[in-house]
Amino acid sequence: MSGWLPSAPCTPGACVQATARAGAVPRAVLRLTGVVALLLAGIALAPLGARIPERAVRAWCRWLVRAAGVRVRITGTAPGRGGLLLVANHISWLDVPLLAAVRPARMLAKREIRHWPVAGALAARGALFIDRDRLRALPATVDRVAAALRAGGTVAVFPEGSTWCGRAQGRFRRAVFQAALDAGARVQPVRIRYRRADGGTATAPAFVGEDSLLASVWRVAASRDLVAEVDVRPALAPDAHPDRRALARAAQHACGDAPEPWHAAVVADSLSQGGTGPGAAGRGGRVAAGAGAVAVGAGGVTVGAGGVTVPRGT
Repeated sequence: MSGWLPSAPCTPGACVQATARAGAVPRAVLRLTGVVALLLAGIALAPLGARIPERAVRAWCRWLVRAAGVRVRITGTAPGRGGLLLVANHISWLDVPLLAAVRPARMLAKREIRHWPVAGALAARGALFIDRDRLRALPATVDRVAAALRAGGTVAVFPEGSTWCGRAQGRFRRAVFQAALDAGARVQPVRIRYRRADGGTATAPAFVGEDSLLASVWRVAASRDLVAEVDVRPALAPDAHPDRRALARAAQHACGDAPEPWHAAVVADSLSQGGTGPGAAGRGGRVAAGAGAVAVGAGGVTVGAGGVTVPRGT
């Protein structure tokens, strides 16, 4: 995998706290049956394309998340017409239907999603795929996104380029914001959070590190009392920002929360005890332990005598 790719220090072992209880298996099986049924229905109806009312698509996306056992709370609305770049922080595979519940969009997705069971067939009908291992392909991808925006379409993007567990967040990459500037399209920031019943951050929905899709889906289906909070922030006008750097920074600010100290401490502790994750050798990063310090490259956690620091992105 290319060393330039964004990565996060989050791992299932260090960050993810499941909420399953007794009786989780029957509940999970029932929920997954509902999810698969809705996905198959979506695949069957996909050839109808634009003839399906947008309102119906948004409802179907909410049902999909609810079928997995996650309640959905959406605040705010996105513009109903015109080209729109929909951007959000990235935590889970659930983020995709949650964004489409705000406004149906063509998803900018990594090409590997084509091969996901069931969902891959649905994504292949409308997604814009990117080969993340080929940096040279990025300008052409930006041009394709700009063309879709000029045509009045909606494109959904996760600019961090990697998933985080929800207790911290990465830096928004600038390239895709050039497409909004080129097309003169608005940028719609959306902040996604997952909560437990007590209001605390839920990490069970996170799809991070070397986690498998099946393990992540099962963890969500087996959990209880999960809530997805989707906050649609005010849209950003491209002409109000001088360049893509400023536009990306404004969108990140709208989507972001301050990192929780818990995140940096637990990730650093896991790595100091020999844990690995996307910031370690498997993802082109490094782990170095010295006297009183742990450093994680390509995603960044630093623990020293003065405290814990988590850079916002890579």
